[in-house]
Amino acid sequence: MIIRNLDECKKKSKVDDPNGNWNSVRMLLKADKMGFSFHITTIYKDKSMQMHYINHLESVYCIAGKGLIKDLTTGDEHKIYPGMIYALDQHDKHELSASEEMTLACVFNPPISGNEVHNENGAYELD
Repeated sequence: MIIRNLDECKKKSKVDDPNGNWNSVRMLLKADKMGFSFHITTIYKDKSMQMHYINHLESVYCIAGKGLIKDLTTGDEHKIYPGMIYALDQHDKHELSASEEMTLACVFNPPISGNEVHNENGAYELD
């Protein structure tokens, strides 16, 4: 059994976006051998970024804050608010914008190792 606390994880496995858009506390990682990774991510107010997880599937549950996700292929936009979940089940190229600071619970498959940040295409590299 794995037992972790968010505050302890913040001290050990918090990653800050080099561009200043977000931070991510990685609570479960590839080394935990769960088949997925789990993160609590904060997107800062008035920040926007394009992402395209070509190597991963991701689901995101909004705990707090408000924003918008735009599908960059179809142009469809969806409001993000507490209680909302979205899943990037087709490696969807998207833009995420925060009108308020957002706290998100994120799950990645395959799991990440822990120190990843987005590459020039908005993706995480595979190990």
